[in-house]
Amino acid sequence: MPPNLTGYYRFVSQKNMEHYLQALNIGMALRKIALLLKPDKEIDHQGNHVVVKTLSTFRNYILEFDVGVEFEEDLRIVDGRKCQTIVTWEEEQLVCVQKGEVPNRGWRHWLEGETLYLEGKQERKTKALGRGARGRNRGASWAPGYKSD
Repeated sequence: MPPNLTGYYRFVSQKNMEHYLQALNIGMALRKIALLLKPDKEIDHQGNHVVVKTLSTFRNYILEFDVGVEFEEDLRIVDGRKCQTIVTWEEEQLVCVQKGEVPNRGWRHWLEGETLYLEGKQERKTKALGRGARGRNRGASWAPGYKSD
């Protein structure tokens, strides 16, 4: 049975985020802003229904979905795109696959102890080589925390 991810998580660290954002074709100005942010995560996980809130001083992003059901995700607030998204469980990891402009884009969330981890994934064509450039961002993590209302 998959773990329940419900909780409020405070940002701890990130690694390789700039390369990940570049591979998603995120402009330099937005990349620089994103790298300065220390977003919290609030997850409400009830059965197959999950709400993931990414909360920051710049922008908040709310992703609501039913596990195993494909839906149109509106990422305009994040990077100006829309895509078809499906989120499933692979063992104890919540895995997202996004189909759209950027092939093989997605992410996975999982817990190790009480720490929440995120790994981003994408593939894009490089102009110089004409073949897929792959990247992974396995470095964002959040520790259990509390909301400050």
